[in-house]
Amino acid sequence: MVEKCSDVGICGEIVVVAPTAAHHPHQRAGICGVAGPAPPPVDLTQVAGESTGGKHGPTTCTLVEGFAVLEPPADADADAAAERADHVAALLADFGNHLHERTAHHLGYPYNLDFDFSVLAQFQNFSINNLGDPFIESNYGVHSRQFEVAVLDWFARLWGLQQDEYWGYITNCGTEGNLHGLLVGRELFPDGIIYASRDLHYSVFKAATMYRVECVKIDTLVSGEMNCADFKSKILQNLGKPAIVNVNIGTTVKGAIDDLDKIIRTLEKCGFRDRFYIHCDGALAGLMMPFIKQAPKVTFEKPIGSVSVSGHKFMGCPMPCGVVITRLEHIKVLSTDVEYLSSRDATIMGSRNGHAPMFLWCTLNKKGYRGIRKEVRKCLRNARYLTDRLKDMGISAYLNALSSTVVFERPHDEAFVHKWQLACEGNIAHVVVMPNVNVEKLDDFVEELAAKRSSLHEGKGFCVPCVEKDIGPESCLCGQHNKKSRIA
Repeated sequence: MVEKCSDVGICGEIVVVAPTAAHHPHQRAGICGVAGPAPPPVDLTQVAGESTGGKHGPTTCTLVEGFAVLEPPADADADAAAERADHVAALLADFGNHLHERTAHHLGYPYNLDFDFSVLAQFQNFSINNLGDPFIESNYGVHSRQFEVAVLDWFARLWGLQQDEYWGYITNCGTEGNLHGLLVGRELFPDGIIYASRDLHYSVFKAATMYRVECVKIDTLVSGEMNCADFKSKILQNLGKPAIVNVNIGTTVKGAIDDLDKIIRTLEKCGFRDRFYIHCDGALAGLMMPFIKQAPKVTFEKPIGSVSVSGHKFMGCPMPCGVVITRLEHIKVLSTDVEYLSSRDATIMGSRNGHAPMFLWCTLNKKGYRGIRKEVRKCLRNARYLTDRLKDMGISAYLNALSSTVVFERPHDEAFVHKWQLACEGNIAHVVVMPNVNVEKLDDFVEELAAKRSSLHEGKGFCVPCVEKDIGPESCLCGQHNKKSRIA
């Protein structure tokens, strides 16, 4: 809900007000007896000042109708208590069925939903909190640092750092990894400027706002990769200030990989030697690249400062989590002794999920390097299969060589978009082929998409839409760019 700040005499700002019980008509009537229409969706683009919706309209959000929290029956009313328990059980059962259905039609977001952690069910009754520094004991004894440190060691080896050379921790999400990496860069270079491509994850711009650091946007190629010519032009305009560079190891929409080596060469040739910090955002592909022979190497043998990945994406985990690794020498700028904990802390969040390291540890022990490599190859193979099938159906599609993110023309049937939970941006949508996505599911998706597309435009002389600006002329199957394109 968008409202004017109540104290307009001070600021007059437009603010976003989170929906409360009073904003929902069915709850409002129960509280004060006044009913009314539901509020319109919040137009975030009007708040943020930048539209991302293209011809499909601005990005909006739909208010969520909550399950009401009701006061429990009196202790003496056993019948009412039993009825309430049955109601809660039925509601949860229905919600479980809903999650099963949503999981079965999950294609647009990079989450591996193929996991079974029943072996860890016994630990759900413990409040496991890995607060403070993961390498230092604290007064709080219900933690899982033994698992966290083991997972961190595994990732440090993966990216070329020895145990005595790195510091890191298991974060609560990929965004926290970006926030931490860029914070280290800001602390090392307080007068630095953040350089980030236009196709990066929104959390980088969030970090720039939080830390009040100037952020310069770099143009991208059609692939989504950072345009190093524009990068060079931008840093030459700011030779007097250090560079804090966010490098994408897989962009959010197109799965593009920024050219790390070229970025480093550009910085050094432009006179930034020893005056730059590079954070590598590898949310999804950061765990895939080490297992692809032809992929560029992300390693601390190169002059990078930090790497982060999401734990709930390619690996798979029931809750959001991630890993961030940086050089031990850098972390001194953030470390603070905390007497209350009897520990030291250099994390973004003080308290951290102690269950997440156990989930990641179990996954690494179950799959190992060979298992992860096998899954990476499967995803790349299935992504190429999906791309070919879409094109065979006359649907424009694009796939970066080292990615499992398949980009294609945005479906016009919003019910179909919702069913398959597609991520859309402007004229394009994408499917992220994860380990849990098999060929049969991809076939079902393509056939339904083709049928919807055909029926929606039957008899209207529908032609393949042009998405050349989004995915390039070679991938666009519109009449102008592909003579073989046909009416859907």
